[in-house]
Amino acid sequence: MEAVCQTCIHQCRLKPGQWGLCKARKNEEGTVVCKNYGRITSLALDPIEKKPLYLFHPGSLILSVGSFGCNLRCPFCQNHEISMAGQEEIRNEFLSPQKLTEMALQYQHVGNIGVAFTYNEPLIGWEYVLDTARLLKKAGMKCVLVTNGTAELSVLEELLPFVDAMNIDLKGFREEYYRMLGGSLQAVKEFIVLAAGSCHIELTTLIVPGENDAIREMEEEAVWIASVDKEIPLHITRFFPRYHMQEKAPTDVQKVHQLVQIAGKYLTNVFVGNC
Repeated sequence: MEAVCQTCIHQCRLKPGQWGLCKARKNEEGTVVCKNYGRITSLALDPIEKKPLYLFHPGSLILSVGSFGCNLRCPFCQNHEISMAGQEEIRNEFLSPQKLTEMALQYQHVGNIGVAFTYNEPLIGWEYVLDTARLLKKAGMKCVLVTNGTAELSVLEELLPFVDAMNIDLKGFREEYYRMLGGSLQAVKEFIVLAAGSCHIELTTLIVPGENDAIREMEEEAVWIASVDKEIPLHITRFFPRYHMQEKAPTDVQKVHQLVQIAGKYLTNVFVGNC
């Protein structure tokens, strides 16, 4: 029988054997199953600032882990090799929540504070995040998400008691831009508001020339963020040609700094990225 996936805004209606848009969830005998549960494609010990999180335990390291799949279709994706791949298209190995937690603890002596779920979109496999986050909390370690903020709020509510920090992509501030990426600005705004009330959050906006680089758009974005909390850090980052946007030039550095100045009129913590 058909089944509706309720993990994200797409609400994919799946026939038996059919995969969701994200390439990570599948209808098996009438039940939507998380097929990327514990299937790891990437693992690295990163500086926390690389997430980027600048005001959450600065100077520390975090064990960063990624799987495969994503529920957006950004033509500039920097990790498209894994985020746009399915289970059979990318090498992956199983790592249980218990083993991942043990690995995080093993690196504690060099400054590791926990685990960051990143590289692909972690919330399409939220069950694995939740199971690991519970163990991390018991172990006294931190759980970090790097997410596009396109999950259903019910998923976020399940996770929030166990999540310490997030970097959330706010890809632009026009609904039509989000539609081009396969998402919803309104959904991300609601996600940000809920997350901001429960854990440390920082936001990232990648500035793509000719797409989301208007001064007025950045001003509107900064005003809205300030209405949630003017202390929320915003990372304004430079675009480089990637994936299906190889033809575009990198963002002009002066443009990035100009937009940082605009946002800084309304927000306390605005940072330049990739310049």
